[in-house]
Amino acid sequence: EVQLVETGGGLVQPGGSLGLSCAGSGFSTSDYGMSWVRQAPGKGLEWVAGITNTGSRTAYADSVKGRFTISKDAAANTVYLRMSSLEPEDTAVYYCARYPNIYIDTYLELWGQGTLVTVSS
Repeated sequence: EVQLVETGGGLVQPGGSLGLSCAGSGFSTSDYGMSWVRQAPGKGLEWVAGITNTGSRTAYADSVKGRFTISKDAAANTVYLRMSSLEPEDTAVYYCARYPNIYIDTYLELWGQGTLVTVSS
């Protein structure tokens, strides 16, 4: 089955760090550009970070730039999101998602189930 599964969410204190993982199955994440997208309670989807198929380039939303790092491990077929200096505003369900192909970065065709990150003392 072609799918993405996010893990690593949980409760973290403000200023803390947390790492999320997105494991692909049924396809190779090294063949696709990947992104993390989040949805805060009662709010819409917010694109967070993206990475090219090879991992050669990354991009970030201004809200997380300098605090979050997206990466991928081809051998593990996994995309990661390292989050640091977390703020309550980072509380959201975090989704991993796949672009249709290496030429399209305007929409995401495959999404994981999401993992909840709660930043609170």
